[in-house]
Amino acid sequence: MAEKEPDQKNVNRWPKELRMNVEAVLPAARNRLVRISEASQLIEAAALFGPNRADLIVVCDKDDRMVGVVSKTDIVSRISQCQGHACTTMVASVMTRDVVCCRPGDRLQQAWDLMKEKGFLRIPIVDSEGHPLGTLYARDALQALLGEAEYKEDLLRDYVMGIGYH
Repeated sequence: MAEKEPDQKNVNRWPKELRMNVEAVLPAARNRLVRISEASQLIEAAALFGPNRADLIVVCDKDDRMVGVVSKTDIVSRISQCQGHACTTMVASVMTRDVVCCRPGDRLQQAWDLMKEKGFLRIPIVDSEGHPLGTLYARDALQALLGEAEYKEDLLRDYVMGIGYH
């Protein structure tokens, strides 16, 4: 994850339990995880894309550790060079190896800022050993962060109005 923490002074004013981590969106992210072996052919990865299917495929080694990702753009650019059914290119030869990812314990705001900075709509979530856990979508991050902001706004309004404080 990026080293830079945006507006860290303001973030740390809130109690730790009010700072949302990536783990909060992990259930949805797990449902979106699609993985493939680095030894698979590109045509196998292409079959995983499509309507109501994967938008990003996590490429794993034999120990199920992430070694890269494949996007629709990677597939289309390479398959367009194939001749008929003769495309036997391996996923490992076209995948992106330098992957931007996050971990469940990372702050969701930090993950969102990184996605925004890099222009990514989705990034993998991995554990400390590099095993993929899910795929974080920008939409999910924004919805969760909006919910967090609304909750903080409600707390502040209740405090100012004296609700619950006697």
